[in-house]
Amino acid sequence: MINPMDLTGRNILITGAAQGIGEAVARLAHELGAHVVLNDLQGDKLKSIADDLGSRVDVCAGSVSDYEFVQGMVSDAVARNGALHGLVNNAGIVRAAMAKNMTPETWQSVIDINLTGVFYCLQAVGQHMLERIEAGDTSPASIVNISSDAGRRGTIGQINYGAAKSGVMGLTMSSAREWSQFGIRINSVLFGVVETPMTEVIRSDKFRDGVMAQVPMKRFSTAAEVSQPVCFLLSEGASYMTGQHVSVNGGYTIGV
Repeated sequence: MINPMDLTGRNILITGAAQGIGEAVARLAHELGAHVVLNDLQGDKLKSIADDLGSRVDVCAGSVSDYEFVQGMVSDAVARNGALHGLVNNAGIVRAAMAKNMTPETWQSVIDINLTGVFYCLQAVGQHMLERIEAGDTSPASIVNISSDAGRRGTIGQINYGAAKSGVMGLTMSSAREWSQFGIRINSVLFGVVETPMTEVIRSDKFRDGVMAQVPMKRFSTAAEVSQPVCFLLSEGASYMTGQHVSVNGGYTIGV
């Protein structure tokens, strides 16, 4: 039986892969047959995941907010593996503060990782994909940018995060309009509350009931659960999808 989500033979770069959603995507993509290139600042955690996966995995520790690092990471991945067929732009941080109290440093730290870093990776991988397609390589090319409901609805106490995630949606649409004609698909996934270390505060007793009241499915999602639509967008199952924002949030934004 044909599996439309089969990723055998594809080389996929996943940023923010040391924990949470990034790690779950890396493990599922690997299980679906991909060779995964794992990026994060936490090199020790990446090595542990790589040791667990065993084969078809590379590790590249460093910050996506460093332009030169990103250029080198993509070049090295292509040199080792011949091509990159997929990118999951997942690296992100949270630095909370109310808008009136947010310092320039707190604002910029989130923008640097969650928006500028996404652009750096999208640009570097996209340039490589364009070059190999222009050279006659017609193998798949898919980029998945991880956004958030915070980018669609706004968020209290995280104006930097909400702005960055809105920007990710804009990057997705603009790059899709530029590159889809060449066979590069670019989509974004917007998550609600996923059970990861980054959402511990919002899942705490102080906020849980208020958040859950807005979720028709009445539960939070797991990283393993939300990794599946990401891998779907990387696969041929989504071969005619580009420039889309896929909400994976238990119904939090029905009709939006």
